[in-house]
Amino acid sequence: MRIVLDAGGNFDCNAANMKTKIFAAFAGLVIVTAGCISTVSGTHTAALTWSKDHVTERYQRSVDQVYQASVAVIQNNGVLITEFIPHDTTNVVRSLQGKVNQRNVWVKVEAVDPKITSVTVQARTAMNSDVDLAHQLEKEIALQLAR
Repeated sequence: MRIVLDAGGNFDCNAANMKTKIFAAFAGLVIVTAGCISTVSGTHTAALTWSKDHVTERYQRSVDQVYQASVAVIQNNGVLITEFIPHDTTNVVRSLQGKVNQRNVWVKVEAVDPKITSVTVQARTAMNSDVDLAHQLEKEIALQLAR
């Protein structure tokens, strides 16, 4: 009786199949974990990470004042792409999308009460979050309001 410990030629074929299967499983995992996230404007965008990508602040100003300051900041730093005004509200919520430093930026302005307005700034690259840019733009909105 002969015992063979080395599979020889069969092992090479099995190793190649196993590497292909491992690669396919890894690729499938990447595709499954990648997905879409909601933006503050109510739209969706592609994302590989679900890390924090937005900051929120409140101001004692009207929705119109905060929204105009937000538009000015986006236009001063980049390009304003779209303005969203939902049909189901009466101008108590407004949003915009822009491009700043090759990042997508969304700003949502909504009334908390008649004297206080909340602004949320979200910034992402094609796949990653950029909370530093979101924070910078939110502070620039505050400075715009102080003028």
